[in-house]
Amino acid sequence: MKILVAGGFGVGKTTMVGSVSEVALLHTEEHLTMAGMDVDDVGGVERKTTTTVALDFGRITVSSRLVVYLFGTPGQERFWFMWNDLVHGALGGVVIVDTRRLQSSFASIDFFENRGIPFVVGVNSFDGRQERTLPEIRDALDLDPRTPIVMGDLRQRSASRDLLLTLVDHLMSDREVVPARQPVQTRPVRSGP
Repeated sequence: MKILVAGGFGVGKTTMVGSVSEVALLHTEEHLTMAGMDVDDVGGVERKTTTTVALDFGRITVSSRLVVYLFGTPGQERFWFMWNDLVHGALGGVVIVDTRRLQSSFASIDFFENRGIPFVVGVNSFDGRQERTLPEIRDALDLDPRTPIVMGDLRQRSASRDLLLTLVDHLMSDREVVPARQPVQTRPVRSGP
């Protein structure tokens, strides 16, 4: 099972994948340089010193027959071209948002909605602080009412686990129940709210 983890620059994608992966996080972090200052908006994350330049990868073994592969995307616009390759084969996605910079998540939400890929939103509660309510966040992001939102400090394994379990529940709820021995049919894919 492949899951894509997306969101704006500095929202916590690498941290989330690393907090829940059973293997050492494979990441492509590089130090921010003066050359990138004109293109990397560090507003709101001024203390950030590194950035993902390709992808993050983590793995969770659920059973001998089910392994979850997590692919974290780079957040800056100049790396968005990679998202189409990274999403290939993904069953769903996670969009990480930072309420201090909600606008940085619009592109990720549009990406999943435009492709009809189910996703959940993880609101990263840095140091347990949350400056907006769930209804305010849902409204600001213009989310479909069926899109789950989970708040938590994604540095914590339990918060990241709960976010992924919410995605699994969301994926399962999007399937119709059919009698045994008949092929499973899914609802038509929605392209947005």
